[in-house]
Amino acid sequence: MQDCPSHDNARMTYKVWEIALGAAVLVIAAGFVLFMLQTTGTRIGAAQGYTLTASFRSAEGVRPGTEVRLAGVRVGTVTELRLDPDSFRAEVALRVDQAVRLPADSTLSVSSEGLLGGTFMEILPGGMPFDLEPGDSFQDTQSAVSLIQLMLRFATGGDTPAQPSAEEPAEAETGEVLP
Repeated sequence: MQDCPSHDNARMTYKVWEIALGAAVLVIAAGFVLFMLQTTGTRIGAAQGYTLTASFRSAEGVRPGTEVRLAGVRVGTVTELRLDPDSFRAEVALRVDQAVRLPADSTLSVSSEGLLGGTFMEILPGGMPFDLEPGDSFQDTQSAVSLIQLMLRFATGGDTPAQPSAEEPAEAETGEVLP
């Protein structure tokens, strides 16, 4: 049996069709990757900036890659999170954009975007004339507030003042001890 020329054309057409479909799939996949990188603010390549550290009692919800914001604008990311075995505190390393200079008395806090929102690190700038240098540490930090702990306090009245016991005399509003 001899090969038929029409057979070769059909096979060639089929190969071109496969290549075109594969190329279209790759272009669409690359578009999704670019969209993801753009919407998340991820930067490819060596990040320009300087590293700062901070210590927290609780860094609940913070992970490497967590955004660092100043006035609602992303200015960096968390690069490392580890537990200090001596103090049992969360040690956070973050990279801040080179163009952002922070006063030495700035505060770093763990914040939430809402009740069910994500976690981010928020920088509250101080007023000192001296700036944090690469490798410096934030002296003032505010840990994450646990939603479950807040609900438990509300449900149990954890923040209400304790009622005086029968052994302690009650005080009047004027500060006098009543019998």
